[in-house]
Amino acid sequence: MLERPVHELIRELSRELVMLSETVLSNFDQALTAVRIQDLQAARRVKEMDEEINLAEVRLEERCLAFLALQQPVARDLRTIVTIIKINDDLERIGDLAVHIAERMPDLGAIIMDQYEFEKMGRVASQMVRTSIEGFVDRERHLADEVCKSDEQVDAMHRLVFRKVADAMKMDSSNTSQLLAVLSVSRYIERMADHATRIALEVIYLVTGEIVRHGEDSFEKMVQSIKN
Repeated sequence: MLERPVHELIRELSRELVMLSETVLSNFDQALTAVRIQDLQAARRVKEMDEEINLAEVRLEERCLAFLALQQPVARDLRTIVTIIKINDDLERIGDLAVHIAERMPDLGAIIMDQYEFEKMGRVASQMVRTSIEGFVDRERHLADEVCKSDEQVDAMHRLVFRKVADAMKMDSSNTSQLLAVLSVSRYIERMADHATRIALEVIYLVTGEIVRHGEDSFEKMVQSIKN
């Protein structure tokens, strides 16, 4: 490892991160599709793929830590490795969200998925992740800013789902388990968008050296805003 140029090692670690992001997004899309068409085999594949994602995340983190120990990078190189480690963690968490969605399949169906437009919501969140990774690769601050702006769009979709679920529960309380599953899936997608935003903030740190704090509203605040 010491014999190779530092910039070459960093490019290799960056490529691994990009490949991991593609796998994570593919698995997330697969989870939504599995639930929509009630495909038990596809849901199982989502869980199996998550195990591979976890292993890849651990391997990448170990390589980054070894790089820090052996190369002792400074300035831009140090920021890059730190950014890779943090993005790597966010991608692993997004992978977990895909599994959570697949696990909700028994309580959901195609009609419910279409009614609450989860695929549309998922597409927006997935694109946020893709754009944030593109920003990392190209070192583009404006792409990170786009992702941060898109977060509100997913939050608005999540608030709409919450209102629909609340209204449905008032009209008919017999479907509580299904409606709670709907709310959970919406929350999982909203959390994916939050992770995409965190990745975007890491890109801003990488490009500018500026640490931007992302203030998230709590679930309780969202409930209160709906009541008002």
